[in-house]
Amino acid sequence: MSRNYAGLSRERIIVEALHIIAGRGLGGLSMRRLGDALDVEAMAIYHHFPKGKEQLFNAIAAYVTTARVVSGLREGEGPPEEVAAEELATEGVAGSPEAEDAAEGSLAETVGTAEVDDRPWDQRLTGWAEAYRARLLAYSGALSLLMHRAPHTLGEEDTRALLHTAFTEAGLAEADVSPACDALNAYCLGAVAHQVRHEGREDAPEEAEALARFRFGLRALLRGLSA
Repeated sequence: MSRNYAGLSRERIIVEALHIIAGRGLGGLSMRRLGDALDVEAMAIYHHFPKGKEQLFNAIAAYVTTARVVSGLREGEGPPEEVAAEELATEGVAGSPEAEDAAEGSLAETVGTAEVDDRPWDQRLTGWAEAYRARLLAYSGALSLLMHRAPHTLGEEDTRALLHTAFTEAGLAEADVSPACDALNAYCLGAVAHQVRHEGREDAPEEAEALARFRFGLRALLRGLSA
């Protein structure tokens, strides 16, 4: 079998890993199977993830919670350096020139989007929460990773900044902002996990109804936090 390593990148590896997880579950992901799917030797993957599967799992978690959600972009949009910068930050070398250059582009994209978003705070949070929900559903096979991993990435920092600003505008005291951010994140993760767990059942709601229920709970949460 011809093995073509050209174009093999960390992001391509992560995306293919997510495809395998979606079809076979987290337990079905192995470096050999991933290499076969990418038409490369497994050792080529270790070149990008020298610490093995745990490092890959952390990168997957970072990818699913990437800053593209924060800026309202769809999959594939945004600066191509974004994922590389986030992974460098995750690995503790964010101070390198490559990470700083990529971070500057990523943050500029996100901040620029936030500056022109003059919607009320609750509408901004609703837009973020719905986009985050959609991404979690798209990569629902990786939910168990997100339950056990919280990688420190540029995307996480951008998200925190967006949520902090919105909750501050809502009138929350500074000491209450961080718990409010945690509550919103927990609601999104929990709501998606609840929906995925009931998929396939006869009484499982259609997507339109599931989204309506998500919005109902979200409104109740935001009202309670801002009361």
